[in-house]
Amino acid sequence: MKNKIHTFAYSAKTKTRTFAFIDSQNLNLGVLSQGWALDYERFRILLKDKYKVSEAYLFVGYIPKNDKLYSNLQRFGYTVIFKPVLEIYQNRSVKIKGNIDAELVLHAMIEYRRYDYGIIVSGDGDFHCLVEYWNKNGKLRKIIVPNKKYSSLLRPYSQYIVNIDLFREKVERRK
Repeated sequence: MKNKIHTFAYSAKTKTRTFAFIDSQNLNLGVLSQGWALDYERFRILLKDKYKVSEAYLFVGYIPKNDKLYSNLQRFGYTVIFKPVLEIYQNRSVKIKGNIDAELVLHAMIEYRRYDYGIIVSGDGDFHCLVEYWNKNGKLRKIIVPNKKYSSLLRPYSQYIVNIDLFREKVERRK
């Protein structure tokens, strides 16, 4: 299958709307695996300035003790979409599981008519169907991958893939 390549022209007359859909778990763990932490406020500014993202949906498993973090994310300009989490008990420890993949794809389709281009922030192959659909319909803008390695299902869209490490200087949390 041949991928469509789109150019993006911005003018005062044409107001394009770009929405970002962010897998927060994949983003957070991805940058941590590269040895740094993300400043979510600066990342939101980068999305707005570099990619003209008017709405950024951040998908997260809801943990009540993180309410202050969620409030800050909303203050930074994210629309936070919560998923209930499961507590899985293994070897005398509790593992929190809050898989947001279905919610992200569902919201991308619910909002589909409201945006001209979509950006996904994840390297997870579970989003292949969304990326493929956006590409087929001329809406795929970028795939921002937070890991050095990402799913091979996304390789056909390599011309859209940008590693977040390229923006590290701009979006790394400062001490």
